[in-house]
Amino acid sequence: MKALLQRVTKGSVSIVGEEVGRIGRGLVVFVGVADSDGEKDIEYLVQKMVNLRIFGDDAGRFNLSVLDIGGELLLVSQFTLMADTRRGRRPGFTNAAPPEQAEELFGEFVRQARATGLKVETGRFQEYMQVEIHNDGPVTILLDSKDKFR
Repeated sequence: MKALLQRVTKGSVSIVGEEVGRIGRGLVVFVGVADSDGEKDIEYLVQKMVNLRIFGDDAGRFNLSVLDIGGELLLVSQFTLMADTRRGRRPGFTNAAPPEQAEELFGEFVRQARATGLKVETGRFQEYMQVEIHNDGPVTILLDSKDKFR
């Protein structure tokens, strides 16, 4: 499982012109689910995401997490994070979880994120979405649950 975190001043997601999620200061997180992912991957990534110290303290140092600042999360499922680009010019997605499995695991990711007490907004699974991001910094970090086992 991969999570691409973008520190933002605000973010939103819309479908066919209808806004379905909006946050203020916090993280916009794109989540990709692999066919080999499970509960341990979700637990690892959610805890890493909410505790990662990527917000500035009074001295401007990365010492605060999204939990510390009482930030918000906008979670968007994005299977393209699982792209395999090692060969040719067209990405392959054979490692991405099938839609039914990905939707279930993404739903659990959202549930665990909400259990942290933070405000959590989402896009809609398998929909064509427009995501507006006001990247702060910019700060963009890729987390991979497989890193835990390397």
